[in-house]
Amino acid sequence: GFRAGDLVHNTFAYHFTPAGSMLETGAHALGCTVFPAGTGQTEQQVQAMADLRPDGYVGTPSFLRIILEKADEAGTPISSLRKALVSGEAFPPSLRDALAARGIAAYQAYATADLGSIAYEAPSREGLVVDEGVLVEIVRPGTGDPVPPGEVGEVVVTALVNIDYPLIRFGTGDLSAFLPGVSPCGRTNVRIRGWMGRADQTTKVKGMFVHPSQVAAIVARHAEIGRARLVVDNPDRNDRMTLHVEPREGRTAPIEAIVASIRDVTKLRGEVQVRGAGELPNDGKVIDDTRTYT
Repeated sequence: GFRAGDLVHNTFAYHFTPAGSMLETGAHALGCTVFPAGTGQTEQQVQAMADLRPDGYVGTPSFLRIILEKADEAGTPISSLRKALVSGEAFPPSLRDALAARGIAAYQAYATADLGSIAYEAPSREGLVVDEGVLVEIVRPGTGDPVPPGEVGEVVVTALVNIDYPLIRFGTGDLSAFLPGVSPCGRTNVRIRGWMGRADQTTKVKGMFVHPSQVAAIVARHAEIGRARLVVDNPDRNDRMTLHVEPREGRTAPIEAIVASIRDVTKLRGEVQVRGAGELPNDGKVIDDTRTYT
């Protein structure tokens, strides 16, 4: 729904991740003007929206909710927003409906830093239509073998056109499934159900990937830690990371230092919870994503 002449408030990061630049380039191609807001600084985001009165928002859906809630708390009206393109994390129907109640039509895109756009939501809101510039397969995780239609598997993408370098059967690590039939909106390309989690233990928090190797890097910094598990949940609809640690026998976990390491390694804020010996399950799980979306 973005059109020439729109002012777009872009809150994707411009540093170290390409999303901000990618979305700005697309908006410019449509003839939009872009305000490169970037991430964080919620109060300044609210003030900028109030002053500049953008037509649309680009960024993660959770950050848009945070901005709107902060504006409500401050009594600052943000009435100009009428459209949003969101990506980088799950977009639950409850948030979509809450935005619609404010008069904001928000649609999601599924993309990666390596490939750019893979699929996008159409007005019918029945799955995501695969982008015309890529070939998508759904395969059994760890094998590369296509799964039967409708079965959940890993999204594998081949991109040969409209890209500076070819990618053949690129494994995204994301889970999804094909939807049968054609979209009611008239788009004829194949559809996927959307992002349904990760094929491995890697997860995405506030638009940033968090890997098991990062948990290992945090543990390696602190000899006091015997075992650790990163739990990701979303109480009150806000993503939260908590590193559960079992100290080695006779050692005390340096909580503040571990918190600092979490921020340094993942670039995200996290909490620490100390557990007793043997309390963490012996199931090989390093990252436990317990978030629910309703």
